[in-house]
Amino acid sequence: MTALTLLTTTLTGCAQSVDPIERLGKKAATRVNPPAQAPYHRWGLTTPLPAAPPHPAPRPLPGTPDTPALTPVLTTIPTTDKVVFLTYDDGAERDPRFVDMVRELRLPVSLFLTDTVVGPGYGHFARLQSVGANIQNHTLDHPALRGLPYPGQRAEICGQQDKLRSRFGRRPHLFRPPYGTYDITTRRAAADCGITAIILWRAAMGPTHLTYTQGSPHLHPGDIIAVAPDETTPPGLRTRTARLLRQIQKQGLTVARLEDYV
Repeated sequence: MTALTLLTTTLTGCAQSVDPIERLGKKAATRVNPPAQAPYHRWGLTTPLPAAPPHPAPRPLPGTPDTPALTPVLTTIPTTDKVVFLTYDDGAERDPRFVDMVRELRLPVSLFLTDTVVGPGYGHFARLQSVGANIQNHTLDHPALRGLPYPGQRAEICGQQDKLRSRFGRRPHLFRPPYGTYDITTRRAAADCGITAIILWRAAMGPTHLTYTQGSPHLHPGDIIAVAPDETTPPGLRTRTARLLRQIQKQGLTVARLEDYV
């Protein structure tokens, strides 16, 4: 082999060894990026959530004409719209990916916050508010209110009203008593603090399934659902919420903004 032939063979071999098509293979050269995954797929849903009906006309709340100074208590919202309402309590779990979930699915969630539970985490809930979550009242210190004297109940409710206004720029108009316990004094104190309605729930989402406080064991239009805030027992809020959304879809319902109905 002449020196020229040897040189040509050597250079050709080097060129072939660094050619990306030869080195990585034709499959790598022709591979394309997969299509972007739809948000609802990313969060474990097989189909997107249907849009809620247009903003409903104001509806009168169930009242007590003989005691107008008492705030009404709601476990469901009187409506024929095929919607339910998602609510979350306390503010102990602060998963930044839950913010992404609310934003990408455009989930109209209501957050009932307790000041001593949230602690230094108000910034997390400000981010949730910025993507559409609504901030409501769950007392300053999370006591069981039933049986407490009026000054103590009023301080818990009105105190958190003031705290949330200073943090988020507005006073809430909905209130959830800790543990769902209340009495006539609670209703009077809530009214005096500017609360429109005391919000309880008919269904609660635990780690794996829904439980019901009354009535038939399936969801109805207008049901208020509490997503249990147990940060010590997996799964977290994202997984619980995804499981809940699948159940809501199976029952032919969607999620609406509670504040549009109350």
